[in-house]
Amino acid sequence: MRKTLGLALGAGGARGVAHIGFLQALDEAGVRADYIAGCSMGAIVGALYAAGVSPAAMREKILDLKLGDIASLNLAFIRRNGLMRIQKARKLLVGLMGEKDFSELEIPFACIATDLVEGKTVLLKEGNVADAALASSSIPGVFTPAKFGGYDMLVDGCILERVPTREIKEMGAEVVVAVDVLGNPLQERAPSGRLLNTLLRVIDVMDTRMTQRNRVLRKHVDLWLEPKLGGMDQYQVKDLGFAYEKGYELGVKKAEKIKTLTGE
Repeated sequence: MRKTLGLALGAGGARGVAHIGFLQALDEAGVRADYIAGCSMGAIVGALYAAGVSPAAMREKILDLKLGDIASLNLAFIRRNGLMRIQKARKLLVGLMGEKDFSELEIPFACIATDLVEGKTVLLKEGNVADAALASSSIPGVFTPAKFGGYDMLVDGCILERVPTREIKEMGAEVVVAVDVLGNPLQERAPSGRLLNTLLRVIDVMDTRMTQRNRVLRKHVDLWLEPKLGGMDQYQVKDLGFAYEKGYELGVKKAEKIKTLTGE
């Protein structure tokens, strides 16, 4: 009997476009997820896929994006607690998937965010899917903390948990495949003296060390995958085609292994 498959798609900014290529390869191989959980960019891609948006459609829309297509400067950034506004990203997301509720998705989906009030990871699985995915992606200091699902200050889930493996298992997945597009960014990118870069480096340090610890502890992960993205900067909206191709290569390479794990 086939075991249910859960995909845990990790955070990664621009590197997260690799998730799209990975899903494209799985589609071509006839591998279909029964559950999807995502964090940050993994939440964006996972939400679209769960809503029935094909990886090909995502690729066509996303590969040519520039920063100005997804965010705009927040002139009241001190009062609003964020440098950038996320409305453009929401418009793009809703344009692809519509104003979907979690109950309307084709594949059960959830995403994680960090609650700054209680300092914990929260699982978002009810309400408007686009807003939940954006809450999961709200980099602190860059975007205003989101209000969603009864929480007043939600920021990027990667602060505490980059790849939601525990959550996908709890959703019902018998086989857990984790895709971590960041690997160890501390080896690839040195910090500069600029304020924003320093803030982003702090986030990198926290979530990398947390992920390394969790990867050792979470023995229920059946397959942990990392596309070979080299020194690609997750905070630079460029080289998106490269990320897609590397994700696709990984999916092609691992599709049969995933089939074996699920008993297909």
